[in-house]
Order: sequence, then C-alpha cells, then structure tokens
Amino acid sequence: AVQLAASGGGEVQPGGSLRLTCAASGFTFRRSTMSWFRQVSGAGLAWVSSSGVDGTPSYANSVKGRFTISRNNARNELYLEMTSLKIEDTAMYFCVKDTDLSTRGQGTQVTVSS
Repeated sequence: AVQLAASGGGEVQPGGSLRLTCAASGFTFRRSTMSWFRQVSGAGLAWVSSSGVDGTPSYANSVKGRFTISRNNARNELYLEMTSLKIEDTAMYFCVKDTDLSTRGQGTQVTVSS
C-alpha cells in the first residue's frame, strides 16, 4: 500500500525558510510523479508543486520563485525547499502520489507568524 509521511514543518517568521521531506514506500517511487498539496484549516486542499518522473518541476503561481521541489529516487524521498515564507503559506502540507489526494498520509504543519 502507498505510504507517505511528510516531516520538517515548524513555526517560522515571515521571510524564513523551511525544508519539508516526504518519505515514500509501497510503490515504485522513481516511476511516479510526486506532488505537494497544502490545506489551510477549514479549507480544501490546494496544489503547491509537482515533480515529474524526470524531475521536471511545476509550481503554483503563489509559490513560484520561492519554493523548490526536488526528489531523491535512491532514498524514495521528495523535498520542498521553502524560502521567503509568507503568512499566507501557513497550512498543513501533504505529499501525494501523482495528484491522487487519496494517497496523502501524514502531513506536516507549517506556521508562518510574526
């Protein structure tokens, strides 16, 4: 079964940085597009970024230029480097296989606050 667990969240001030990690198991990671989504309390899940099988990244306009997605296929890990964080980046972050939201597992909370 697909298992995904995100970690690395925390509380930072505006302008700060965080690096999220997603540990994946139960499927062939290197053959899967992987994505990050986020959810603000009380709202739906919003797409943040995806990494194609070949590592090609794509980003939501709201994070473009500030976030960087990457992957390590040997370690079955997906990363999200977040810089210049804004208060509106506050959310629970999840990693997802392809864009199948049913695969999301443990999320990690990111709180940007002054």
